Amino acid sequence: MLGTNVGVDIGTTHVLVYVEGKGVVVEEPCVAAYSTLTGERIAVGTRALKMVGRSPASIRVVKPMHGGLISDFMATNHILRQFLSQVSKNMMFKPNVVACVPAGLTKLEQRTILDVITTAGAAKACLIDEPLAAAFGSGLDIHRPSGTMVVNIGGGTTDVAVVTMGSMSVSRSIRVAGNALNEAIVRYFKRTERVHFGERTAEMLKMEIGSARPREADVAISAKGKHLITGMPVRIEVSSTQVYLAMRDTLDSISDAVTDILRITPPELAGDIQHNGIVLSGGGALLHGMAEMLEADTGVPTHVAPEPMRCVALGAGLALKNPQLLRANGYEFKTREDITGYRD
Repeated sequence: MLGTNVGVDIGTTHVLVYVEGKGVVVEEPCVAAYSTLTGERIAVGTRALKMVGRSPASIRVVKPMHGGLISDFMATNHILRQFLSQVSKNMMFKPNVVACVPAGLTKLEQRTILDVITTAGAAKACLIDEPLAAAFGSGLDIHRPSGTMVVNIGGGTTDVAVVTMGSMSVSRSIRVAGNALNEAIVRYFKRTERVHFGERTAEMLKMEIGSARPREADVAISAKGKHLITGMPVRIEVSSTQVYLAMRDTLDSISDAVTDILRITPPELAGDIQHNGIVLSGGGALLHGMAEMLEADTGVPTHVAPEPMRCVALGAGLALKNPQLLRANGYEFKTREDITGYRD
């Protein structure tokens, strides 16, 4: 194919772009900011993220991906166009893009994502399921006849799959992941302390002192919020136990998804998983105690992949070098004409 080959992980919270021969060259928040007066795009990525919760009435900040799906076509298009043009400038041909998506999307959902990618400037686009890309990007030898379970915990979805011989045997995607943990923290402190934290504060609490299992020694940090009754700014001390209790039910949903897949896994593959273990990827894999929680709940050895936040993008990049893998799983490159039925 003519043009540069590019792998894109369009996540609910971040967009990562892998360029063949260069590695991951873009790692930005999936956020765009617009003027409410003119509709003009003001910023995308990190610059737009800094405006979340702090923007005036004249600026609208948009997070266009929800639960791994596109909720705002225009904003997603603008974000992808910005990053694709950034990596393909001075190139004669448009890039060919392999994009990672949650497992189990409908044909319509797949077509929508292909549509936005080709509209954003790709010559051809191809989709690959995130768990398979994560398995590839984590360094597993996925071509051998032996099963390994991959759990990719992103911002909007958790994808669980058993991978063997370069394909997924069984898989499941649930719309419970990192963002749901943040929302659970916000709800908990509204209920127990009558304090409203912003989403960025909730994310900070999760990553700084949050844990998927109770810590042996409780730790605490100070956090700023707004009192629901007085409406005044407040600063309270938040303990790791409180954050764990806030996230516990949501963590149980992730654990349940993993155990559900293990229950329907064929016996021979289940035996392989007991030997090979579970591999965690995505930003949620970095939560303190996540691997230990899943190992305790399933009885299966669990470990975090190298570079868990980049696993999916790296896997997309490796898939670009292995077109046989794409074809074997029914993944096809499509032009805009193939997707829409008409030529621009």
